[in-house]
Amino acid sequence: MLDSPPARNNRRRISNPNPPKQPFPKKDLPMSQAPAAVSQECQERLFTQARTHNSWQDKPISDDTLRALYDLMKWGPTSANCSPTRILFLKSEAQKKMLEPMLMAGNRAKTMSAPVVAIIAWERKFYERMGFLFPHAPGMRDHFAKEENDAFQSAMRNASMQGGYFILAARALGLDCGPMSGFNAAAVNAHFFPQDECIANFLCNLGYGDASQLHPRLPRFAFDDACKIL
Repeated sequence: MLDSPPARNNRRRISNPNPPKQPFPKKDLPMSQAPAAVSQECQERLFTQARTHNSWQDKPISDDTLRALYDLMKWGPTSANCSPTRILFLKSEAQKKMLEPMLMAGNRAKTMSAPVVAIIAWERKFYERMGFLFPHAPGMRDHFAKEENDAFQSAMRNASMQGGYFILAARALGLDCGPMSGFNAAAVNAHFFPQDECIANFLCNLGYGDASQLHPRLPRFAFDDACKIL
């Protein structure tokens, strides 16, 4: 990404409308050969011991790691494989400085010190890629193009799910995350998506967290407080 955004009319889309074919992961194993649950260590890394970080080690994130993050998260399921999420990784100081005034005051220091800030967004006309993503149902593109509310709901819901996959993929690769709201979404959209092609969902700071600065962990609901089995 350039250190300063090009003129509005010359802004390039952040995703290729005709992406190359990609290799698929290994075929599903028969149930009798399916692996058992992941290890306790893995569960801890992804969930029970993972924390939201606000302070960061002075350690950069390589472009290869960011590519690996996306290449892992993209396999999480979305309805009709619609995959509406688009991500801008702000790595340069110049780009992060442009974001800074769009943040709530309490989010500025931790964001400016993070090695990378990801803008997790969704593409308004995600359905233009449905021919590639869902080729066996050619009518899906036309349905979403005609049903604006369905398109909006599907994009928002599935992009939010993909945001969760993003965090888990980052943790699986050894990164720490600081997801947040608390920003001027209209300003972010106008500056980083000047052709109005995408809508920012949330921001996520990425890096290698400084665990010495963590606060005590906050509680979570017990099963019976949040769930019912019917």
